[in-house]
Amino acid sequence: MDYTIFRLSPLIRVTLLSLYLALTLPLPFLADFTNAAVPSPLLWIGIGIGFVILYAVLTERVILNEEGIQVVYPPLVPKFFRKGWFLAWADVEDLKPRTTGQGGIVYYFVSKDKKGYLLPMRVVGFNRLVKIVQEKTGIDTTDVYPLSQPWMYLILLGFTLLMFLVDGWTILTALEVG
Repeated sequence: MDYTIFRLSPLIRVTLLSLYLALTLPLPFLADFTNAAVPSPLLWIGIGIGFVILYAVLTERVILNEEGIQVVYPPLVPKFFRKGWFLAWADVEDLKPRTTGQGGIVYYFVSKDKKGYLLPMRVVGFNRLVKIVQEKTGIDTTDVYPLSQPWMYLILLGFTLLMFLVDGWTILTALEVG
């Protein structure tokens, strides 16, 4: 049986994990410096747990085969945390655009029983994924584009790297003064 696997873009994964670290790494140092009510070891544990959860979310894979489209997560990701889904090609009725709160457009598969399934848009090879969806469903996907372009994540990664510089200064200051 032939199938195609689409993974989350490494650029997106690296950017989001780096942003998480840039936002959280200074917190334990600042907690020590300010004598915060939350001890820094507890913050380190929380940061570690949060990182593992974020990493788990970013392990999403999209599998397309002759039967349908499936979003799955590795076995280490508990089902109660991220379930994933499967939709048979025969059950796809339509692909509907929806506007996001920020003004972007996402697309939902609408099944014959009127359930909505979010079209994964952050995968490597999105254009190929959309082409396969069109072949399997007969739905015109010529106007389907990814929610965000790679340059947006490159800009976010650039600002995240600048944040790491500020984090370094913050941590060094907290260590020197504290």
